Amino acid sequence: MILDHLTLQVADPAASRAFYLRALAPLGIGIVVELGEVTAFGRDGKGELWLAPGEPQRPMHIAFAAATRAEVDAFHAAALAAGGRDNGGPGVRAIYHPSYYGAFVIAPEGHNIEAVCHRPE
Repeated sequence: MILDHLTLQVADPAASRAFYLRALAPLGIGIVVELGEVTAFGRDGKGELWLAPGEPQRPMHIAFAAATRAEVDAFHAAALAAGGRDNGGPGVRAIYHPSYYGAFVIAPEGHNIEAVCHRPE
């Protein structure tokens, strides 16, 4: 990873927290810090994605690493169940490379959220 952490301003912290909690669970990503309305998600106790109340930035693309293609599938299903909108179901995106397997959803604040596995089947 080249970034230490990323903070997203969100208009409805509770709704965004609930969405990311459900959508990222299949990837082993959960809440690691809660400071009032600020929530940090990560693995192994390190906050890498922070949600803070505020005016949302223009939509961004955020891709989360998945260990397996099954995790990508589970992310997509969980994100849709949590209120995300489909923006490209699980599948190979050979345009990037032959083993690029990703899925995309639009989160409540409008960001394009992806889970991707780079390993071959």
